[in-house]
Amino acid sequence: MVAEGAAIIDVGGESTRPGAAAVSIEEELRRVVPVIKALTAELSVPVSIDTSKPEVMRAAIEAGAGFINDVYALRAPGALQAAAMLGVPVCLMHMQGEPRTMQQNPSYGDVMNEVSVFFAARVQDCLDAGLSRAQLLIDPGFGFGKTVKHNLQLLNGLDVFQKLGLPVLVGLSRKSFLGAVLGSPVEARLHAGLVAATVAVLKGVVLVRTHDVAPTVEALKLCAALASL
Repeated sequence: MVAEGAAIIDVGGESTRPGAAAVSIEEELRRVVPVIKALTAELSVPVSIDTSKPEVMRAAIEAGAGFINDVYALRAPGALQAAAMLGVPVCLMHMQGEPRTMQQNPSYGDVMNEVSVFFAARVQDCLDAGLSRAQLLIDPGFGFGKTVKHNLQLLNGLDVFQKLGLPVLVGLSRKSFLGAVLGSPVEARLHAGLVAATVAVLKGVVLVRTHDVAPTVEALKLCAALASL
């Protein structure tokens, strides 16, 4: 992945797919800590830890990770305090509900407004806990408690989040809403994922999380060339 152009490697030990079962702290640590140690010894790019548990955050950073990616946006007990103490960049993701139930009946009056309000409040909570704005990124959470329409509305309106003044990260590749639009299985969503990533970057997104590194890097290099004109 690094050879193909990945700028960050994201490591997680607990699935957050819809309906996924919870994993204990001990099991998550067993899964991620040795991997992070091995990767940071070999790679020149930063490694991030995808977790919501403060205990895992601390162990992962001690093992060499330099970035926290939290689908719960530091809402777990003790997570805010752990992130403030660790002092590394943190991505706050929006999710309606929790992974086991989030896709059962997601509902919004105005998805763009509600996600924006969530981030404004969450950022303030982070600042109050001692984190700095320079540490924070936001991720609107495509596929996390959203219908196909909600995801499309978020993609179309991503530039709205620029008013928060924070870097925006998105994870779009192979998402189920792309499959719903295309009528295609997960292995046949590459082209739609590249289009979605391109749209996101043209709307101001600065980090794209992807399974398909090389083709995504090519698409984003073209976006960068256009932006440099």
